Amino acid sequence: MSEMDALFAALRQAADPQTVECIENVVKHDSDRDLNRINALAFANQHHLDEEKTIAALLHAARIGAFEMTWNVLCPGCGGVLDSGATLKGVSQETYHCALCAAGYEPTLDEMVEVTFTVSPRVRRIAAHDPDLLPPLEYYRQIFFSSGVDLPEDLEAKFSRIQLEMIELAPGEKAFVSLQLPAQFVIIFDAVTHSAQFIDVKGEPTNERQTLSMVISRAHALNETLTLSPGLLRLTLENHTDRRVVPNVCIAGDDLHDLLGRRRPFLTAKRLLTNQSFRDIYRTDTLDVDQRLKITSLTFLFTDLRGSTALYERVGDLAAFDLVRAHFRVLHEIVATEAGAVVKTIGDAVMATFPSPDRAVAAALKMREAMLRLNTEHGSDDLLLKIGIHEGPCLAVNLNDRQDYFGQTVNIASRVQGLADPNVIMTTEAIVGDAQVSDILRDSGITSASRMAELQGIGREVRIFALS
Repeated sequence: MSEMDALFAALRQAADPQTVECIENVVKHDSDRDLNRINALAFANQHHLDEEKTIAALLHAARIGAFEMTWNVLCPGCGGVLDSGATLKGVSQETYHCALCAAGYEPTLDEMVEVTFTVSPRVRRIAAHDPDLLPPLEYYRQIFFSSGVDLPEDLEAKFSRIQLEMIELAPGEKAFVSLQLPAQFVIIFDAVTHSAQFIDVKGEPTNERQTLSMVISRAHALNETLTLSPGLLRLTLENHTDRRVVPNVCIAGDDLHDLLGRRRPFLTAKRLLTNQSFRDIYRTDTLDVDQRLKITSLTFLFTDLRGSTALYERVGDLAAFDLVRAHFRVLHEIVATEAGAVVKTIGDAVMATFPSPDRAVAAALKMREAMLRLNTEHGSDDLLLKIGIHEGPCLAVNLNDRQDYFGQTVNIASRVQGLADPNVIMTTEAIVGDAQVSDILRDSGITSASRMAELQGIGREVRIFALS
């Protein structure tokens, strides 16, 4: 049995067999490009697979060494990859600067960090394993741009409309290029070092030869925009790095913006952190103790069993323990089916996260139904579940050797759960105001009653909604 066969045999034991079979077929038969920085969501859509099962299969594949998982910091403007690492711990800068967009961004896990998967060279060697040998435009496609930029198959033809020049420079090499500058905004950009030079070409055309020198280095400091006239330019490019570079000169007009404006969903760090498979597989190997990464929107769901202490007194430790354990098992399963993750359990309480409010509400409704079924099966009302949901910004942190969350959003969600009556789902306006949540409540025939309430430690009144 080859190493590939052995790895996929192990993978079939850990993940959905149908999904694993599809991944194995792609590894064996598809192009090199298809196996580099795989966008899990696009892959699932292309092959008609379940997204959660696809994410889980790729996570297990990375864990056993069949694939390599990469965390890429993205520019929200152009979709370029500003930094890349094997773990989220590598996202350590307070600000990431994009030379192509001439803008700086504070990283958030919602849309600025993507997670991709590349086949391991031990399974199959592909061209992207040696990125400096890729053709220049393929380097841009496969290495510089994120998997969320939906680049067309005929990228070369599309790019030729805006490209004035593209060359390769070996380490230490110098090149002289002559080109005609049109009366438009022009950018010289290298995707390897992210060096950039902006040129505002305007005014009357000139017959005099214009000259410009650009040094490409690791510093890739943004130069001030130059103003030149339409006409001939003698351009000198020098590579002061120890790698091949691939500078191009292009027109920054509508065609470029249209090309880079084509976007598609991708697996964000936020979604992965709220994925149960990821938390189960990687556990504490996510954040450094000192990291504080922002998430602009995350939905928290808290549950607790009312009267659990009395339950132990009434039915005895063994029977109560079995009931509570069954309740935890059901809640974990429901959270996972709605793309969520259990962050922790505290006594008989559960803290879970979801990528969006509608997923949390759907899970809450399932939880309520599941507790009613368990009570019916046991012929009692021992499992009285209190549920609270809130959405908002937070920080992803490492607490007690566990990937956790911190912030006022977490506090409010916890306090809202504390106000819930048994079998009533308590939410905030941020939840019921979500359009998809409104659809769920309408289709389920759920009514809501609102009131203002003071939440302990919050310092202000919050409008809460009881869903019954």
